[in-house]
Parts: sequence; structure tokens; C-alpha cells
Amino acid sequence: MGGSMARPFSKEGLNNSEKSLSSYFTSLLPSATFGGRKSSRRQHDTKPLQSLPSKWRSKSFKWQENPLDSSTEYGPCNDKEIPNTTEEDEEHAASRNSKDADKFEEATTSHVPPKVVPDFIENSSFISSDLFEFFQSSLPNIVRGCQWVLLYSTLKHGISLRTLLRKSTDLPGPCLLIVGDMEGAVFGGLLECPLKPTPKRKYQGTNQTFVFTTIYGEPRLFRATGANRYFYLCLNDLLALGGGGNFALCLDGDLLRGTSGPCETFGNVCLARSPEFELKNVELWGFAHLSQYLT
Repeated sequence: MGGSMARPFSKEGLNNSEKSLSSYFTSLLPSATFGGRKSSRRQHDTKPLQSLPSKWRSKSFKWQENPLDSSTEYGPCNDKEIPNTTEEDEEHAASRNSKDADKFEEATTSHVPPKVVPDFIENSSFISSDLFEFFQSSLPNIVRGCQWVLLYSTLKHGISLRTLLRKSTDLPGPCLLIVGDMEGAVFGGLLECPLKPTPKRKYQGTNQTFVFTTIYGEPRLFRATGANRYFYLCLNDLLALGGGGNFALCLDGDLLRGTSGPCETFGNVCLARSPEFELKNVELWGFAHLSQYLT
């Protein structure tokens, strides 16, 4: 007979066909991909995500930070040393914090006036910042805030009482006489410009007149007691403050020597280191409002 003969149907043949088809279709299926790349055929290398070990979930487990060993764990990437906090850094940080605190304190206490520093057009041989503050609190209100003007100084104008009297006419109003002895004491008093010499001993001044001294370490003021009105004398050859017993301060005509002693007018003690002394320098200061000084 000419054609091929058909094979009889059997279950075993069907089973073999199913296995062959199954293998064929399995080979055609693409492998699972991650990010466009095929995963490894070795499925045993891919491990499923696991939860934390049971001992980490235990309440008794505590995290502990182990120190990093840069030489063993990080290799050549750790050539640079990790900066450590030194005592110097801590002191610097503490200093910076202290400065910040000081700035905050300054801001909160800005209502406290700063220490007054004298701003003179001409220098003084005697007036320090402390003495200037003392004068600011002692001078009459009429001259507070005024410009200090040096009317006379023996270092600048020579040794002469007459020159002092003449220079006192440059600026009328209260004026401050400041003198110093060779032993370092500074003393003087408040007068009234212009100083007008009288032919006879006639006292001038008001109850605003005072005397002061620094022999106690800190400046000390002696105001008029009201016992008399011997505020000051002005002659061509003598300038004196106080009376009743002694002059609180007396300067001779050449401004080389002077005397000082207790007097009733101011209730003072000796203003100098000794009752008789040699003068080191004499200054006379006037006070002017800014507009008055500029004119």
C-alpha cells in the first residue's frame, strides 16, 4: 500500500506530547528582569528579604555603637584623619559661647550708661576719666554737657597770676581752678569768671563755690557750710579760697608756691600733702555751650 499508516492512539503518547509541549513553552518564556537586566539563572543565589533576627526584636537587646577603625574597615578612602575634638577646640567653643553671652548681656543692659571719657580739645595735666566723672557729678547744672575750654595753663601760658586773671576774661561763667603740688596731690576749687582783682581784700563768689582734693585716694568735695561768705579773694598778687581760721587754698603772685589749711567756709582739712607746698602746674578751665564756643 502506498501511504504511511496512522499510528494507534494511546495515553502514553499523549502524556509524552504534553511533557514535550510543556518543556517547549517553558524555554520560550523570558526570565524575570530587574531594571532591564536579566536576573541570574542561579536562583539559589537570590535570597528572599528576611525580617530582623528575633534577638534584635527582643526587648532585652540594646544598640551599641562600636568605634570605627578606619585602617581596617575603610581602607585607602580614609587617608584623611577624622578631626577629633581637642581641649583647645572646646576652649574656643566655650570662649565663643561666652562672647555670645556677653553680647546678649550687653544688649539687655544697654540702658546702663558707659563710662564717661573726657573729650577735651586740649589735654590736661591732671584730669583723668575718674576725676572727670567726679567733676561731672559736682559741677552746677548750668555747665553740665558744656565744652571744656582750657583758659590758662602754666605749661602753655607761663608762670604768672596776672596772665591767669587776664585769660579768665575770655569766657564768663563758672570756672574750675585745678592745681597740683610736687608730691602728686591734685586740688582746687570752683570760681566765677572773669576773675576781677579788687584793690582791697573783698570776698567774692556764691554758695556754689567749693574746694576739692585727691589726697584721700578718691576725690573729695567740700561745699560751703554757711558759716560765712568768704568764698574767694582775688588780688593782683594773690588768689585764695575760703576763710575763717585759714585759707582753704592760697596761691602767690608768681604761681610757684601756695598754702592750705582748715577753714570754716568749707569745713575742709588741708587740701595738699603739707600746709606749704610748691606748685607743679596750674590750670583754669571754663565751660561753653557748643554754639558759644564756635563763635
